[in-house]
Amino acid sequence: MPTIKDVAKKANVSVATVSRVLNRSGYVSEETRRLVEAAIRELDYIPNELARSLFKKQSKIIGVIVPHLSTYFFSELIEAIEAYFLEEGYHLMVFNVNEDLSQEQKVLNVFNQYNIDGLIVVTHIPEIENFLNLDIPILSIDHKLNDDILAISSDNTEGGRLAAKHLIGNGCANLLHIRGPSVLLTVQERTKGFNEIVENKGVKLHALDLDFRKPDLEKIKRFLAKHPEADGVFCDSDTIAVSTIRAAYELGKTIPEDIQVIGFDNIEFSELFIPSLTTIQQSISQLARAAYENMIALIVGEETAKKEEILPVKLIERESTRKKV
Repeated sequence: MPTIKDVAKKANVSVATVSRVLNRSGYVSEETRRLVEAAIRELDYIPNELARSLFKKQSKIIGVIVPHLSTYFFSELIEAIEAYFLEEGYHLMVFNVNEDLSQEQKVLNVFNQYNIDGLIVVTHIPEIENFLNLDIPILSIDHKLNDDILAISSDNTEGGRLAAKHLIGNGCANLLHIRGPSVLLTVQERTKGFNEIVENKGVKLHALDLDFRKPDLEKIKRFLAKHPEADGVFCDSDTIAVSTIRAAYELGKTIPEDIQVIGFDNIEFSELFIPSLTTIQQSISQLARAAYENMIALIVGEETAKKEEILPVKLIERESTRKKV
């Protein structure tokens, strides 16, 4: 594989001159530029992007840390974020840490090696100070890392309120809330909004915590069987909601006649399920755009006074709930 030295020798110029041509920096005569470009083409030389990034102090790479990619929400979010950054010539370096905090040092080493321009965190990192030492712009999605790092999220509390209002408005009097892990900020916020409405209306409520990635179908069935009077369920993700509908059918219940179900996220396939899923939509496109716009602003050195950006949510009504007669 040809090197920059081979190009310099072929064009009869210095390595520094070839570097100036590649990086479009400093003065190079048109004749010399043509000689260098001809040598590059003839040798089929491919510049070392990492070396160029170190020279220019800019890699055009954005690091992204996610807890896992096995849920539709995270995979759709990463795809949307990437689409925005590609328009500006940036690429994503995604680390799927599988909620394994022992990978922290490995991630840090790779980000250091590749001289990334910014970092988007979509998971909880207890030792965030180690990442702050990278001395690059950092923002988070759906997590509050510290008071100085911009946090972007959907209005999870309002999403909980919308779900409770819709179920109660449809005549539900015995509600279940099947949540993700209660240690997560998003789950706490959705619970807060949901409980706020339920308590004000004096409606009965029982809650169950599950894993977001792989909701335990048997655990859901036991929970539903324990509360046969339940006529409405709010689930903290569409994945949990689909599992809940399956569990209800296996117990001989019909949706929405016997029990109404609301999910959260409005993932791409939520309208394709049977019955199609009523859900709280958090706009993946809005989250991705907010992350992109704020990161670009931070990279170019624009000051931002905001440390939190909360994006609106809305109820998408489909077949898994019914209107009050």
